[in-house]
Amino acid sequence: MNRRAFLTATVGVAVGLTGCIGSSREQPDYDIGMSSSDFLPEDDFEPRVGEPVVWHNTGSRTHTVTAYQSRIPDAATFFASGGFDDEGAAREAWNSNGGGGIASGETYKHTFEVPGTYNYFCIPHEPTGMVGKFTVVE
Repeated sequence: MNRRAFLTATVGVAVGLTGCIGSSREQPDYDIGMSSSDFLPEDDFEPRVGEPVVWHNTGSRTHTVTAYQSRIPDAATFFASGGFDDEGAAREAWNSNGGGGIASGETYKHTFEVPGTYNYFCIPHEPTGMVGKFTVVE
């Protein structure tokens, strides 16, 4: 099943079950949403090598998308909103001036060229468990 079609179906059901106004039948233009303290979906997402992955801040708080440098495949390129070269630089930029922040309604996109499991987090909300993981498949 197309992952964005899956998200559309999942979001439509969730919206209907929560009693919110209507449900959108439009396909979302992102793969992973960001609520106030979670990445959605959490672990069942499997993008393919060469496909861009789009995170969309669907919440009201500013977030980051930052790879755990030691928890991505060995041959993979480090990724972080803000374009930092490593985890230390991403943390330093956030802590000094909010660097790499993704404001409400904004997106971040990265294309993965190496299959494997990728672990990532939101710097300001890591202490409250805002972490994510997915596996890129061939």
